[in-house]
Amino acid sequence: MMPLSVLELATVATGSTPASALEQTTRLALVAEGLGYKRLWVAEHHGMPAVASSAPPVLIAHIASATSVIRIGSGGVMLPNHSPLVVAEQFGTLEALHPGRIDLGLGRAPGTDLRTARALRRRADLGADHFPDDVVELIGYLAKSDDPPSHPGSVPGHGYLPEVWLLGSSLFSAELAGILGLPYSFAYHFSPRLVDEALELYRSSFQPSAFLAEPHTMVAVSVVCAPSDEEARWLAQSSALSILQLRTGRLGLFPSPEEGASYPFSAGDRAAVDEVMATHLIGGPEVVKRGLVELQRRTGAEEIMLSTRTHSYEARARSLELVAEAWQMPSPPRSADTVSRRFRLASGASGPVGQISDLTTPAIARAPVPPIGM
Repeated sequence: MMPLSVLELATVATGSTPASALEQTTRLALVAEGLGYKRLWVAEHHGMPAVASSAPPVLIAHIASATSVIRIGSGGVMLPNHSPLVVAEQFGTLEALHPGRIDLGLGRAPGTDLRTARALRRRADLGADHFPDDVVELIGYLAKSDDPPSHPGSVPGHGYLPEVWLLGSSLFSAELAGILGLPYSFAYHFSPRLVDEALELYRSSFQPSAFLAEPHTMVAVSVVCAPSDEEARWLAQSSALSILQLRTGRLGLFPSPEEGASYPFSAGDRAAVDEVMATHLIGGPEVVKRGLVELQRRTGAEEIMLSTRTHSYEARARSLELVAEAWQMPSPPRSADTVSRRFRLASGASGPVGQISDLTTPAIARAPVPPIGM
């Protein structure tokens, strides 16, 4: 069966705290590992009371130390918020500590509002025109090289490159990932409209590299699975209210199903939320399984990542368990899988950095930046 993975936001629910959310994310990683999920990624968001995963490298280090087999990574690091050298040092260190288990997913959106983005970047320019160059620079710090150490350079540096993915919710990173010969993950869970066009562009733009000989894609989808369709729809009331809060700028802690059910949605509010949630997979195990099979058939993705947000940790863990059982998940591997091993071995070649050194084409560099997501 196609491998499944988990996207975590360290959800801070009403009545809970960021500390509890981070502890629950660590526990969920252990559950996911035991069930045979391939990866667990944490997302970088800032200034959002319901999301505690604002520092992915720190959280990744903690989770990787608590687990032993599952791949742990960022979904993603919003690279324009950071210096490529700093990210290289952080993830080179993670790769040195947990060799063959670290993924570095890179996005180009701020992951927050513009005011917070200014506080993060400490500069007036909030664009992402330099994103292609920053990706190339970051990889250059960590890919193996026969050249003498450069200055400035990362320590750990050459030879400590994790598995690098580009993330996207539009066409920009799809084309860039194809040109660079990197794996690509599409954020279908919050921006489904362009999934077909983005994946087609990625595959048509793909150039074999020292990292990958052929395209490799993953699609993230929102999932709430419960023993019955009725219970799953009840649990998803939380997401409905959370989506409305995000759309209207009234951010708060992640609401309970009771709060969602009792909220007085206007007809316009309900229509907007229903449109967003139309692509969520909400239901019992068979309903969710059919949805995953159809999504894989439609997109041709090699992997699917599940984003499950519920008010309680127990409901989130149970959702993963029910999906794993319906999917007939294989036992967790004892070491990195074939695709990841191939990427890791290839990253030692001298080809990719030289091949991608001048990819900043105007068509890519001038693409608009998504407001919050990837």
